[in-house]
Amino acid sequence: MEPVTYERRGAAALVTIDRQERRNAIDGPTATLLGEIYDRFEADEDARVLILAGAGGVAFSAGADLKAIESFEPRLDDPRGPLGMSRVVSSKPTIAAISGWCLAGGLELALWCDLRIATETSALGFPERRWGVPLVDGGTQRLPRIVGMGRALDLILTGRIVDAHEALGMGLVNEVVPTGRHLERALEIADALARFPQDTMLADRRVAIEGSGLSLEDGLALEARNGEPTRETAWKGAARFAGGEGRGGAGAGA
Repeated sequence: MEPVTYERRGAAALVTIDRQERRNAIDGPTATLLGEIYDRFEADEDARVLILAGAGGVAFSAGADLKAIESFEPRLDDPRGPLGMSRVVSSKPTIAAISGWCLAGGLELALWCDLRIATETSALGFPERRWGVPLVDGGTQRLPRIVGMGRALDLILTGRIVDAHEALGMGLVNEVVPTGRHLERALEIADALARFPQDTMLADRRVAIEGSGLSLEDGLALEARNGEPTRETAWKGAARFAGGEGRGGAGAGA
């Protein structure tokens, strides 16, 4: 059994970390495979959304496998990140389907995703703080952008673990679902995203990501430039709305 699997579910690519005996912790070879499977998703033109999950339901991922830390030595200077793709930005939407432990590098992988759906029993945090292991897969950069600097520093400095409802309250996860429904919910969202006109959705996503580090003036200019190539799609969509499609919020989301 491969430690990372790739499965198409409609327009979604389901990528599952499967090292259940290690709470889906990632060693060096698994990280390499994770990067290769990410490349497969990018090359799969019919896969419109990536869903990242952990097998078994007990853990999304406990992060880097500290019992196999030496296997990461060749990966530490990888420009794509030690976990295979944590320093790259996907060209298409990504969703983390979280159940159980989502810790350390596992949380960094969840932060790499655009959206995070968590079960009520999920627990998230950076417990590697107590062992002196640094965050090297984007956690120090993505977490403040998602929850704000104060809340990010709380988790980064203390290493405390938060439950799903506290994570929802701080904006760390987007939605909390009953135990066992995380994957189903992620697939529902992926299906909804796949039905939208892709050029405008992907362009808006790209500008939101690229504009997060710009001044407001530069960000608005980037947004304006972004709108030009999708003008034809916009006119067609406006005409459909004028003709009665989507009134009352119909089709607005998953």
